[in-house]
Amino acid sequence: MAELRGFVMAVAAVVLVAVVSLAPRAAEAKTTIEPCSGSDSCQALLGYTLYADMKVSEVAALFAADPAALLAANTLDFGAPGAAHRILPMGLFVRVPTRCSCADGVRKSVSVRYAARPADTLATVADVVFAGLASADQIRNENGLASTDPDAPLDAGQKLVIPLPCACFNSSDNNLPAMYLSYVVQVGDTVPAIAASYETTVTDVMNVNAMGSPVAAPGDILAIPLPACASAFPKSASDHGLIVANGTYALTAGNCVQCSCGPGSLNLYCTPASLSGSCPSMQCPNSNVMLGNVSTHPTGAGCNVSSCSYGGFVNGTITTSLSAGLQPRCPGPHQIPALTDPPTTVNHDSTYLPPLSAPGPAEAGGVMPEPGSASSPVQGGSFTLPKVSTANGPVGSVSEAPLMDKPRHILSFFVSCLVFYLQL
Repeated sequence: MAELRGFVMAVAAVVLVAVVSLAPRAAEAKTTIEPCSGSDSCQALLGYTLYADMKVSEVAALFAADPAALLAANTLDFGAPGAAHRILPMGLFVRVPTRCSCADGVRKSVSVRYAARPADTLATVADVVFAGLASADQIRNENGLASTDPDAPLDAGQKLVIPLPCACFNSSDNNLPAMYLSYVVQVGDTVPAIAASYETTVTDVMNVNAMGSPVAAPGDILAIPLPACASAFPKSASDHGLIVANGTYALTAGNCVQCSCGPGSLNLYCTPASLSGSCPSMQCPNSNVMLGNVSTHPTGAGCNVSSCSYGGFVNGTITTSLSAGLQPRCPGPHQIPALTDPPTTVNHDSTYLPPLSAPGPAEAGGVMPEPGSASSPVQGGSFTLPKVSTANGPVGSVSEAPLMDKPRHILSFFVSCLVFYLQL
């Protein structure tokens, strides 16, 4: 047994030395920064690649998210029995909903708390556990830690605040509703391919991220604008400002109401959620019509349409309104995103969940308006690339942090765990 242990450790050491010797020098990862002030926040999405097989509830707990909301954001069946305990495969790309806050004068999500495990280092927490969404330096600075080696083991149980990148930009892009996805550029990615994947243009991605050229390096984090449906709920509603990315759902009113966006049109459509539990009445006032019901009656002048619509969650009450009117044409059935079962395998040719088709403006791209302005360019973040001048670009700042060589740290993390196991 001792000889076997020695052989395994020797092989692991040789492989580790080979990987380190062949690893390229560290580069600087860049993240788009959106300056802000006040205490407002918005809904945003984090693009996360699972580093191991994980339950839906484990992914949600890692990011302090609601498991049902995580499923809905990825059009996975949140109403299926035991959905929160379904196992998602390693390598799967998911969209994690988060609140994008204003902290220290910039947009970021600071609601995630992580307890270090044995053999964890700042580098493995940043590059492995959180898949490059935060750097070791950013975690160190956020927690006021001493400037130590990122490979130095952390104390087991040590609590860390994990700053995660996000953007609001007034929840709009080219004057249209949008939700922003923080996307970590992977090896082999190109800006045109990323733009095509999310049904936007290279011009739009460059403008949003203030890029001087359509070039991004692995580890850089891009803010990708996703077309979205915006609600018109009153300020008195707890879900005021609800926005849903195209091709996905959002749950509101205590998970009693599900609101979908697209894929056929960018109009918010809310119906009772298929989750168990006690929910307030969803019947429209002075009628027997329930939330989401739509009826049409053709006439010689067009079509009489009546519907029961959701109006927000106010003081624990689901507000609804019954509307009726004459339309030139009878509307077809409302198209909503199809719910699917959680995947059990990953197609490594395409590890992201592609967005669903939706109509967009004839010309995508252009300069995004600054919050509070309909015409001026955004005075937001900038994404500076090597040897590229941004003198004429938007005013902002650049967050740069050493990009750790991920294969090296993944392997060192594995070897550390292996040594710990063999010592038992």
